[in-house]
Amino acid sequence: MPETDGQDSLTFAARVPQVLRALGQAVAAPRHDVPVGMLEGRVTGLSGLSVSISGMKDFTGLGDRVVIFGLDGRETDAEIVAFRQDIAIAMPFNSLEGIGSGCRVIFKLFDKERRKMMAGGALAVNAGWQGRVIDPMGQPMDGKGLLPSGGLPQKIHATPPDAALRARLGPRIDLGVRALNLFTTCREGQRLGLFAGSGVGKSTLIGMLARNTACDVAVIALVGERGREVREFVEDDLGPEGLAKSVLVVATSDTSPLMRREAAYAAMSVAEYFRDQGKSVLLLMDSVTRFCQALREIGLSSGEPPATRGYPPSVFAELPRLLERAGPGVPDAQGNAGQITAMFSVLVEGDDQNEPIADAVRGILDGHVVLERRIAEAGRYPAINVLRSLSRTVPGCNSDEENQLVRRARAILSTWEDMQDMVRLGAYRAGSDPKVDEAVRLAPALEEVLKQSRNEAATLAESFQALRAVFAAG
Repeated sequence: MPETDGQDSLTFAARVPQVLRALGQAVAAPRHDVPVGMLEGRVTGLSGLSVSISGMKDFTGLGDRVVIFGLDGRETDAEIVAFRQDIAIAMPFNSLEGIGSGCRVIFKLFDKERRKMMAGGALAVNAGWQGRVIDPMGQPMDGKGLLPSGGLPQKIHATPPDAALRARLGPRIDLGVRALNLFTTCREGQRLGLFAGSGVGKSTLIGMLARNTACDVAVIALVGERGREVREFVEDDLGPEGLAKSVLVVATSDTSPLMRREAAYAAMSVAEYFRDQGKSVLLLMDSVTRFCQALREIGLSSGEPPATRGYPPSVFAELPRLLERAGPGVPDAQGNAGQITAMFSVLVEGDDQNEPIADAVRGILDGHVVLERRIAEAGRYPAINVLRSLSRTVPGCNSDEENQLVRRARAILSTWEDMQDMVRLGAYRAGSDPKVDEAVRLAPALEEVLKQSRNEAATLAESFQALRAVFAAG
């Protein structure tokens, strides 16, 4: 026993420096998640959707988040959206009920590194989020329990990649929809707008894209959606197959403007996380219009003057900051880069394709797809007007033979659109114009190619083969 005690003593003595070194590192290690102080302010007034707070000057800025303690004891998160001299103007993420003048407001003070991440909020995203439905704050909404812990913090209000450093567009991507594959052929990292009025089949098309697009993961943002339609979209339009590879970020129409705005930013942050892992990501956002309406409510409540159709100037400044975040990432050391292929739906008011939001979005994106009520009423779905739709990467991403096929199909459909009323009225005599005769003969078959049921998928190769078959038969 004495010999054993001596050996233990020697072993312990040898380990003392190692233990002390580990303790020193633990004590010295910075804890960025622990606040270094607490700033306290008071509510001085409420106006519309905003709250005026005193005592926040010198330590807070735009995008900082505070906690308001209501008269009923409820804690409400809010974001600072403006300043008026020494008064901070904040907007709560939830309702204003229970908040009154004199209510206590706190702002947690962190070190510089943590503060950069906290401004505007951050989400700790990880791959386990696939197949889940979450709110803009990263909380689960699907009743499947807590989200997997861990993950990389993603800044919600991040800046787009440096334009001079980001990669170029990737190869063609198969969207699984014949009309899109043929007439608005898309490359990985491209951004398209889906322009449509209400009830024209926009949500159904988004569900088809989520299920059928050849991507690694799909991120879907439902901004300002009707509450009853969320479950219908998940179960009917998306389905189990689409949900398995998707992350849904949802803020329904009854939530605050900040929550609706954050839904778009949070979805973009989730997409950026997967893109930074080198994956091909499909981002679907429905809709940019409701995102802009939320920005309008925030801007007007903070005192901005209304400009174009009631939208304050900040809306049109904020749009490119969001939309430009989609696209190719920055290549790694091996030259590989992830891609965010994005489809942003735009709910055009009164079917006016030139209203301010539609016009601004069209100028930022790399192409547009127009869904028309007239086509939907005729029973052809998806109701895409291929003559008014455009992809800016065509014809560069197709072969010469494929471009020739598409050009011929466009010419035939254009002639048919001009002459179909005369043909149906019997005012056109067969043989008068070879181009019209060809359109009369082939346009119905082309219309059949453009039709596609919600549960049907069509690859790029199958889409172009269907077009070849029409011309071969004609």
